[in-house]
Amino acid sequence: MNGRYVLDTNVVIALFANDVAVVERIRGADEVFVPSVVIGELYYGARRSGRVGANLARVNEFATESTVLSCDVGSAQRYGEIKDELRKKGRPIPENDIWVAALALQHDLTLVSRDEHFSQIPGLRAEAW
Repeated sequence: MNGRYVLDTNVVIALFANDVAVVERIRGADEVFVPSVVIGELYYGARRSGRVGANLARVNEFATESTVLSCDVGSAQRYGEIKDELRKKGRPIPENDIWVAALALQHDLTLVSRDEHFSQIPGLRAEAW
């Protein structure tokens, strides 16, 4: 397996849990990116956990070792297009997921997520690992 991927939060959590399928697919990828929004969700989850210190340290290490994509004007334009399209369809999805999809489209990446609602976004390549 090869390719260029951007990871959603649920896939990073599976990676943290050493999910064999996720670990193997990431090892075989050409490039793997993580949206800054996902890093934010991971920090939030760490702060809500029973092991705050250990989980914050894990997120810090992961963020430092990852290629993190930040939002800019291009991703903001994509966000607006996606959100409007979903509004027209009457099929909203969580705000952070719109930003994740916007980054995937902007950078021509395949989004890896276990959330099925990404299939509602035209032109988005998505895989579930």
